[in-house]
Amino acid sequence: MSTSIPHDIRKSFLFSLHAFSFLSMINASNQSGRRILSFPAVHPCEGVSPAALLASLISLSQAICSFQSKFFPTQRRNSREIIRQLGIILLFFEEIRDRGVPISDSVALCFSELHLCLQKIHFLLSDCTREGARLWMLMKSEHVATQFRVLTRALATALDVLPLSSIEICDEVKEVVELVAKQAQKVKLELDPHDEHATTQVLSVLNQFERGMEPNLSIMKRTLNYLGIKNWNDCNKEIKFLEDEVNFNSSEGDEGEVPFLSNLVGYLCYCRVAIFETLDFQQTATDPSETRCSTEMINFLNPQDFRCPISLQLMADPVTLSTGQTYDRASIQKWLKAGNRTCPKTGEKLTNTELVPNTTLRKLIHQFCADNGVSTSKSGHRSRDITRTSVPGSTASAHAMQFLSWFIARRLVFGTDEQKNKAAYEIRVLARSNIFNRACLIEVGTVPSLLNLLDTNDKSTQENAISALLKLAKHTNGQKTIMESDGLTPILTVLKNGISLEARQTAAAIIFYLSSTKENRKIIGENPEAIPALVELIKEETTALGKKNATVAIFGLLLLPQNHQKVLEANAVPALVNILSSSEKSDLTTDCLAVLAALAENVEGAKAVSKACALPLIVGMLQKITWRTGKEHCVAILMSLCVHVGEEVVSILAKDPSLMPWLYSLLTDGTSHAAKKARSLIKLLHEYNDTRTSQWLSSSVLPERSLHIW
Repeated sequence: MSTSIPHDIRKSFLFSLHAFSFLSMINASNQSGRRILSFPAVHPCEGVSPAALLASLISLSQAICSFQSKFFPTQRRNSREIIRQLGIILLFFEEIRDRGVPISDSVALCFSELHLCLQKIHFLLSDCTREGARLWMLMKSEHVATQFRVLTRALATALDVLPLSSIEICDEVKEVVELVAKQAQKVKLELDPHDEHATTQVLSVLNQFERGMEPNLSIMKRTLNYLGIKNWNDCNKEIKFLEDEVNFNSSEGDEGEVPFLSNLVGYLCYCRVAIFETLDFQQTATDPSETRCSTEMINFLNPQDFRCPISLQLMADPVTLSTGQTYDRASIQKWLKAGNRTCPKTGEKLTNTELVPNTTLRKLIHQFCADNGVSTSKSGHRSRDITRTSVPGSTASAHAMQFLSWFIARRLVFGTDEQKNKAAYEIRVLARSNIFNRACLIEVGTVPSLLNLLDTNDKSTQENAISALLKLAKHTNGQKTIMESDGLTPILTVLKNGISLEARQTAAAIIFYLSSTKENRKIIGENPEAIPALVELIKEETTALGKKNATVAIFGLLLLPQNHQKVLEANAVPALVNILSSSEKSDLTTDCLAVLAALAENVEGAKAVSKACALPLIVGMLQKITWRTGKEHCVAILMSLCVHVGEEVVSILAKDPSLMPWLYSLLTDGTSHAAKKARSLIKLLHEYNDTRTSQWLSSSVLPERSLHIW
């Protein structure tokens, strides 16, 4: 026999769950995705039971009162006052609960409004104590003080209309609640004079930066001390928060506050480098995302390849036509809507108007923009010349970075070993995603000093120096300076004998970026140690990232034909084939296939691939892998083996009944290049089978002949 749950009990249970979920969320508000100084309060649902509503109000009040034990960098007086008021109101709620006082509908309605108000107060207090947002809350102190006034008035209004006479509790508690309501109406929650003074000091320093003057460090130290920013790690958290705000505002097209946010980033970066001498945290291994490269990137190192051929603007949503040409979606849709049925770039007639998203190119554009500080927002900056992106967020931040660059350059030359190590780490952090920072650091001559640091027995120093060089090598001037400073020699030394694997795989990534120009490919290829060292990194039992970086560096060098033979002599083919047979990493597999495809384009390379017994492996991978780029490389390798090795390969492929369906599938599902290669290979295999049939028919009346299909 089933028992139904009464409607009011069910509602009470659901609201209790809602309240629990909400409190869990606000207790973790510092880690949530909620924007700072936003108050997404939720109104209690209609018909909620008074008991559940009261329980939630008590939980919220307790959560607010718990803030009294926390440190408030700003708004100390306002926070203390509102917490005091909620402490009294909490006693009121608990009195009602403990006495089991019935709650009328009118009281429940007032409680509902109180619940909404308390949620917002909790959000505000969470922001005031939010880790990493101390400087931003200081600079918003006037606005925050206004929020305290608004919420205190809302609290007073809800208490003022509360029918206390209908609530059966002792008169002393009622009098206290009435007193709180009156105080909330009269209390002056103003801007704290100490906050105002600290804000003025920050603005004074920013004004000095704006005018190109180096500020007084003692003033900056006092401000940091006031905010409780006590060490390098605290300062870095503040910077990360502000950078996230910059990125959010830029992505949303709301760049009004970006210059001021950039000012504060410059201010804190200066503090982090010049004030905090010690890295007060355990340095972790190099972030893989910092050194991850791809063979696909080598084809797009020229930023002009990111422009739409129609609009000549940075492509936000690249799509590919049936002709294989890529355009920005908005531009090509406009072209097609105008009635055009030809490819704008080639003039070729379109077989269909399907627009295939070019996710690889889109990813590369985003990575390029991240590396070079280019905005990808749709706020009118799409036409921005991405070859000239050395523009700082603000004048003050630019001057701060210039002062910092000279400070770091001096430390790299005249500092102690610890100071040099920290300076190298600061370059890693500063140059991570800002092209202006990279340009400044390169201009003041940090590259030669970093190269000198590579010859060290200290693991941390070598890793920081090589990682800093990688960041600077993403800038064309950085590549030029490294080569002009004879930096290839110490980088190759780290590649071969680096203290840690992280340092060695980072060195391989630098070789990749250096190979972006023809001149550098020639110089690197002529160095007898470069290519063998990269191949050794592939052969060793290293991480997938180390193998990947070495593989893509070799791919970059193969863009110069003279380097093909050197790669073959270094026995790269067996090493790459071994990866294909053992690795399950799709990106590493794709890069290995790309290198083998490049090597197989000439006779010696194709023979080396065939000798390594790669044919059955490549055929199997064509049928196994799902990513289009990998399939394109597989069919390219098969075609090259047929052309350069001959009948031995063709006969094996022709006897494989499972191959032909996969080749036909590439005609419709593969990339444009894969479809062309597949079409040629299908034709070749059909011709071979036809020739074999003719020979069999002729053999009954004619002497047997050898087959020569080339």
